[in-house]
Amino acid sequence: MLSYIDSHAHLADAAFDGVRDAVVARARSAGTAAVVCIGESFVAAERARALASRHPDFMAWTSGVHPHDAAGFREADAIPAIRAHLEAGAVAVGECGLDYHYDHAPRASQLAAFRAQLALAVTHDRPVIVHTREAEDDTRALVEEFGRIGARGVMHCFTGTAALARAALDAGWFISFSGIVTFRSWDRDDVVQLVPDDRIVVESDAPYLAPVPYRGKRNEPAYVALTVAHLAERRRTTPELLGAVAARNACSLFGLALSSPVG
Repeated sequence: MLSYIDSHAHLADAAFDGVRDAVVARARSAGTAAVVCIGESFVAAERARALASRHPDFMAWTSGVHPHDAAGFREADAIPAIRAHLEAGAVAVGECGLDYHYDHAPRASQLAAFRAQLALAVTHDRPVIVHTREAEDDTRALVEEFGRIGARGVMHCFTGTAALARAALDAGWFISFSGIVTFRSWDRDDVVQLVPDDRIVVESDAPYLAPVPYRGKRNEPAYVALTVAHLAERRRTTPELLGAVAARNACSLFGLALSSPVG
């Protein structure tokens, strides 16, 4: 039986208002053993915290500041707020990172916010969930710099080059794949095959990036089963084995303790 962990979902997003319980039920039925609910802002983190408290056997939560919001990042306020969330049970810092595609925030602000969150994660021995888009050089430099002092984490929704993947892997980090791997435009099977069994995780990034044949619709954790099947084919294994491997990795990364084991 297929079982997996959705390592990155925005279930606190307003896109799920009114249907959240049904989405969770479908996730469980599809084989989802757990979901990591992302708090990409302080408001989202509080909503994720409340949601996780309703599903303590199924859901964990995180806290951080997304690069899109880095223009408003004030270290003196933001870092204590994230720290308080970590002390309250958030399992990771993020989603944070760099996005030079949209540039919703000045790049200097993005870099400052990312550095501060990496430093906090090292201090509190929590993993970092990294968003990176068209910012490979700066992302690689910071992963390498902070990796040398103990930063650990995951490259979320990976679409980068093999060089960036190797840098993250060399730092002991994980690589996460989403429904993008099912898109016709996907051309990174070299990275799919590069990541070792003990470093791969899977995610939905719901409500975004639904896999084929749901592309363009609201995504949800139940659809990760399709991503797992696609990755398994590319890695010449079975969905059941890949789901179990990725789930164990997610447990290791986030320190999850499930009520029922996977794999």
